[in-house]
Amino acid sequence: MLDRKRPDQLREALNPLFNERKLKLGTFSSNLSHGCAISDIEGTLKADWPSTSALAEMAEAMDFEALVPVGRWKGFGGTTNFNGAGFESYTWAAGIGAMTKKAGVFATSHVPTVHPIMAAKQATTIDHITNGRFSLNIVTGWFQPEMEMFGEPQMEHDRRYERALEWLEIIKLLWTREEEFDFEGKFYRINGGYQQPKPIQKPYPVVMNAGGSAKGREFVSKYCDVSFTALVSHEPDAMAAQCAAYKNAARQARGIELPVWTNAYIVQGETEKEAWDFFNYYVHEHGDWEAADNLVRQLGINAETFPPDALKALKAHFIGGWAGYQIVGTKEQVVDGLGRLKKAGFDGVILSWARYIEGMREFQEKTYPLIVQAGWR
Repeated sequence: MLDRKRPDQLREALNPLFNERKLKLGTFSSNLSHGCAISDIEGTLKADWPSTSALAEMAEAMDFEALVPVGRWKGFGGTTNFNGAGFESYTWAAGIGAMTKKAGVFATSHVPTVHPIMAAKQATTIDHITNGRFSLNIVTGWFQPEMEMFGEPQMEHDRRYERALEWLEIIKLLWTREEEFDFEGKFYRINGGYQQPKPIQKPYPVVMNAGGSAKGREFVSKYCDVSFTALVSHEPDAMAAQCAAYKNAARQARGIELPVWTNAYIVQGETEKEAWDFFNYYVHEHGDWEAADNLVRQLGINAETFPPDALKALKAHFIGGWAGYQIVGTKEQVVDGLGRLKKAGFDGVILSWARYIEGMREFQEKTYPLIVQAGWR
């Protein structure tokens, strides 16, 4: 059936995630207050439309392939209530998609908070708004206060992925099945499922997941089109091995080449010392350690599993930029840092800055031309 689709409608021809650039780039958490930096300094991202749209405009100018919002319903407390204010990701993606022409646009969807019929219809609408630039990032729901707000029990980890599989199966049926269908599962029951129109991308829009556990990796390798992975080590050999593990699992499961992305936060200065001074300023002097503590506890990370010094370093890493790959230094060192991720095998990197708008503008003006010069874009 796939080979009878019009070639210009296939997602490989429409979605920028499949372009030929050697290193693809994106933004992360540009829909939420403070972005990825858990700090009370002036200049962190505000949850208002002029701010988030300014970031989208810069991303569009640099042909970024992935604008990835975070699905968030409650903040993490502390003095900043980190990420407590923000835009819902489907409607955010529709708005950002309408104001851009080239950038790839994601919605990040918690499985327990959105019924699959609604998710499929919203995703299709955004795919039409963007003319095939939409991707769906699936999150199974880990932040317990959010699940409680929706009246949802916090399921055991592997069971969340079992539910996500049903959720995604229904969505794909709605995206592809012309006739009505019934579905009877453990978690969902669909009577006469139906959706028109279908998405523009064929066979259906790109699906991403950030599964890090064994169950999560299995879900990604068998059912998703893109993998996002948080690095467990920043050592070059370890990063390469982590990336290769996802790619190998997808080859074995489906015989496909799975694109693998990760995230990084950039701290750039005219000198390396200036960059590190700013890092220490916004992390160690003005970091919201209470919010960081709440975040890592919700992730199940505590003193019982981490030695105290290691736990403090990890919290600092979250304050710096959601524990992404840390790139600190001059514009040349930033390019080198991105090059290390490229060398490790990653297809793309979603980026953030502490002072999001100011930092991204500096990246656009001073650093991005060097990336183009290097031949990666």
